[in-house]
Amino acid sequence: MKILFLNGPNLNLLGQRQPDIYGKTTLAEIEERVRSRAKELGAAVDFRQSNHEGELVTWIQQAKGQFDAIVLNPAGYTYTSVAMRDAISAVELPAIEIHLSNVHAREEFRKNTIIAAVCCGQISGFGAESYILGLHAALSIKLK
Repeated sequence: MKILFLNGPNLNLLGQRQPDIYGKTTLAEIEERVRSRAKELGAAVDFRQSNHEGELVTWIQQAKGQFDAIVLNPAGYTYTSVAMRDAISAVELPAIEIHLSNVHAREEFRKNTIIAAVCCGQISGFGAESYILGLHAALSIKLK
């Protein structure tokens, strides 16, 4: 099984940006953990990050036929990107929305994700472990 992990804006700053909220683990360290766990489970992952909405949309569109599922941390685009939402709907691949922090326990606007409705589910609040949980979720959905 091949899983595409997409990371939105500012996630390249993990480990240094607001560590009290997002933790001290870098995106590279998270990627290493995900790759290791995926290998143990017999899955392949492609891990990407962009600060550009259009690039993320393109990657989602290109995923059809190349990947079996998408695990997505849309970051700030969670609340604004109709384009990403539409792309997820269009490719008809199982998608899991993940977040490091518990978005439902933060500012009011963070509770209003427009991406979650087109995903199979959402995982939030488990820090870097949200990515491992996303991997497991993607694998379990595809196995059904």
